This record gives sequence, structure tokens and C-alpha cells, in this order.
Amino acid sequence: MEKVLVTGGAGFVGSFLCDRLINEGHEVIAIDNFFTGKKSNLLQLQDNPNFELIRHDIVQPILVEVDWIFNLACPASPVHYQYNPVKTVKTSVMGTLNMLGLAKRVKARILQASTSEVYGDPQVHPQPESYAGHVNPIGLRSCYDEGKRVAETLMMDYHRQSQIDVKIVRIFNTYGPRMNPDDGRVVSNFIVAALRGEPIVIHGDGQQSRSFCYVTELVDALYRMMKTENFTGPVNTGNPDEFTIIELAEKVLEMTNSVSKIVKVDAREDDPVRRRPDISLAKQRLGWQPEITLQEGLRPTIDYFEKLLKDN
Repeated sequence: MEKVLVTGGAGFVGSFLCDRLINEGHEVIAIDNFFTGKKSNLLQLQDNPNFELIRHDIVQPILVEVDWIFNLACPASPVHYQYNPVKTVKTSVMGTLNMLGLAKRVKARILQASTSEVYGDPQVHPQPESYAGHVNPIGLRSCYDEGKRVAETLMMDYHRQSQIDVKIVRIFNTYGPRMNPDDGRVVSNFIVAALRGEPIVIHGDGQQSRSFCYVTELVDALYRMMKTENFTGPVNTGNPDEFTIIELAEKVLEMTNSVSKIVKVDAREDDPVRRRPDISLAKQRLGWQPEITLQEGLRPTIDYFEKLLKDN
């Protein structure tokens, strides 16, 4: 049994990771500043003696005795990370520095939740970990993209300079229950609009592609990575099945029996045209590959939003 710190533990992915860690028998401390995280995501754990939730912002240092650190704290959807871009950069840079400082002091293993956004609008397809990316450092999305790139840099420099045991995981589009209905991500946007009978808004021509990984499968990859010895990564985690945005919209309409219409508006600045992970390394080193199809994963996600909209 390890003592584990999860930053961003009340978030969408973080809360599922806390569930998994508790189920595996570990002791978990979740910290969150509740900018996008919600206490309701962790209600199922609140009475568990092995679980603790602390309100804390990782831009400020914290001292806890732990064996593992999963650094997930950072708003991950454009609506939220562009709300206060300077704060987003601080979370990725100062926050990661604080977590690395903690890892160094208590000799903990630390995993950084990085992102496929480090590849920017990729000129290589699908994207292998060796691809250095095509990122605009001064665009509207760069507070997130470049913040995560610096976080990776810090991880590797601490590893080389201070022999910190680090792990880097590059997360591709993830979806599932507990996503925020207003977070601006394409899956939640489309489902909420379809359930409300509102127009499904597509930015651009809808031919841009994404790959969608169900949240529990992503969490499995994070857990496997943390347990793997002598492997820093970075490693891609995502579902290699590729769908155009228009295909996703049509699937959501069909599964919700919605009367919503699809409306196309101008494309967003620096929005990647194609995004699909090469997961050969994850298969080889983690023995991991996703098996839940988009159809299978959308069902519980739609059910979650249906209940959420009904209750509100």
C-alpha cells in the first residue's frame, strides 16, 4: 500500500483516479482548489478512512509525506484555461516546481499529466512520442500548451539533475461521466446541446479529427505507468480510433434521439486539424491499449448528463 497524493483530485480525471487508487488499497490525499474540480465528484469516497480531501492550490507549496504524486492539477478545457491564462501557466510551471520540490524532499515518485497539446497542430500523423510538436507560443491556447511543455522540461531536468523518479504521460482527448457540462470540450458540448434540443455548434468544416478515450481506460494507463519501473516516458495515452467532429456530432444525435440541428461557425485559432496517438510505446511498455469503443463509452456519458440536467 502506497500513500498517494493526487493534485486536481476533485476533477474529472482526478476523481476517477482517486477511485481506482482506493480500490487498489492505497491511502489517498487529494488536493484541489475547486476552480474546475467539484466535491461532488468525490462524495463516494468521503467516508473512506483511507481518503482525505484538502482545499489547496499547488501554486503554493505544500508538505505531505507520500510515496507517489500524480500531478493532474490544471484546467484542461479551453473555456477554463483561457479564463485566466496567466494562472494556467502558473499552475503548470510553479505548481509542477512545487510538486517536484516535494518529490525531492520526501523521495516520492512523481507522474506528470501532460497532454497531446504539446504536439500543437501536428505535421506528423499519427503522433509518436519522438515528435517535438508544432506549437504557437503566442496564441490563445499557448498558456496551456506551453505550460505543459515547460512542465515536461522541469520533470526531465529534475530527473537528470537530482535523480527524481519521474513519469510523463501525454493524455489525448478523454471523456466520460463527471465532465463539466460547461467546460467547452467537444463531447460534453455536443451531448448537452443534443439533450437540450439546442443547435450543435461545430467550429470549422467538421472534418478535423480527434481520438476519444474513455476515462477509466485512461486512469488504467496512469496507474500502470506509475507502477512501471525504469521508464520515465513520455508515453502517449489515448484511443487510436479517429473520428471527424461531424461523425461525433452525428453519433451523439443518433444516441440521444435529439432534434438538434448541426450548425457550422468559423474555425478556432490554432485548433489542431488532426489528432491521433501512436500508442505503440504504451502497448510495449505498459501492456495497455483501450478497448472501449466510442459507442460504448458515450452511453454512460449521455446517461450522466441526462441525470445532471434533470436534477438541475
